[in-house]
Amino acid sequence: MATITLPYGRGKVLAEIPDERLAGVLQSKAHSYHPAAGEAELVRRALEQPIGSPRLKELARGKHNVVIISSDHTRPVPSKVILPELVREIRAGSPQAEITVLVATGFHRPTTEAELLDKYGEELYRHAGLRFVVHESGKAEDMVHLGTLPSGGELLINRLAAQADLLVGEGFIEPHFFAGFSGGRKSVLPGVASRVTVLANHCSAFIDSPFSRTGILDGNPIHRDMVYAAGQARLAFICNVVIDADKKVIAAFAGHYDQAHREGCAFVEQLSGVDAVPAPIVVTTNGGYPLDQNIYQSVKGMTAAEATCAPGGVIIMVSACSDGHGGQSLYDTFAGEKDKEKIMARFLATPSDQTIPDQWEAQILCRVLRKHQVILVTQAPREMVEEMQMHWAADLPSAIALADRLLGRTDSPITVIPDGVSVIVKSK
Repeated sequence: MATITLPYGRGKVLAEIPDERLAGVLQSKAHSYHPAAGEAELVRRALEQPIGSPRLKELARGKHNVVIISSDHTRPVPSKVILPELVREIRAGSPQAEITVLVATGFHRPTTEAELLDKYGEELYRHAGLRFVVHESGKAEDMVHLGTLPSGGELLINRLAAQADLLVGEGFIEPHFFAGFSGGRKSVLPGVASRVTVLANHCSAFIDSPFSRTGILDGNPIHRDMVYAAGQARLAFICNVVIDADKKVIAAFAGHYDQAHREGCAFVEQLSGVDAVPAPIVVTTNGGYPLDQNIYQSVKGMTAAEATCAPGGVIIMVSACSDGHGGQSLYDTFAGEKDKEKIMARFLATPSDQTIPDQWEAQILCRVLRKHQVILVTQAPREMVEEMQMHWAADLPSAIALADRLLGRTDSPITVIPDGVSVIVKSK
């Protein structure tokens, strides 16, 4: 019997799979990578040797209004490690600079004060002389027009970012299910962009592109818009980290928003690339808290399973979803129309300027559900899950038993992906 630990919320669950049924375990090498230094030291070294850019303290000289774009509560970015090093470097160049931390919520709900305290800690949040502002994409009065995206969408970003003397991005790099990789240019779009801009960038035609997939940047139309937006916003410097399963920093990349990001992506691809092991049943997760807070985010981990699940197979998604569905329109899409072919046809017929909130997540979930049945092991209410056209299970053994019933056999091979958001599954 193989025992595999799976992240679930803030804790763990154990997957016990009979040896004769275990087809394979797809795991990022990042989880066994041994860094050459401690977390803060890795960040410090990256800041001292930036890629494609002068040092941040040089860029900060003479600057008074500095804005650091920081990831929100849905991202496991170790800001308690990164932010003090960024602030130290900025103040080395401009001791009197006023530093604003602009929390990049993108299209998510605003981060609460309790979540800010949890993310940044009491010292940083209350006593470091920093101003924290939470971006709200729906506030038109907070936005500034910066031109037109390559896709034709209107580029509107938060006024604080647009008017900064120096704009810096903090984040992390992991595989992303339609932007290729997270981090870098994503600090601006969708991070601090208007909902109008996010909707245009996340249109159905772009989501449908074969280049809008995990691990792909070149030819990716969503990435192209994002890079353009970062340039127009004058994103001067980034510091992005790579983390392991325990959310600890194992590498850091700092410097030019595209060049440093590309180097970080190459590092992540080397660690995260795994060969598909096709099986009728695939167990996956969304990496635990904070990424598995809702069904909306959990679609990401499903796409890793999608890449290795046999045709007609069953995906078991182990995700706490303590925050429910995470998107009303995502819920309404599947609760209001049971014909998935009609749902997809409607998405593909929607012009980019008529994209609705959460359409991209619903489109990808629909793509998965057209090919596979999905069982959600979750805290989310059973009725909610079933209304969204998925099966509900209280625990993993129950989910496997249900998968066996759905497939009509009890010996189907099982592939396990302990962290579905950390791998790039490649066809052999």
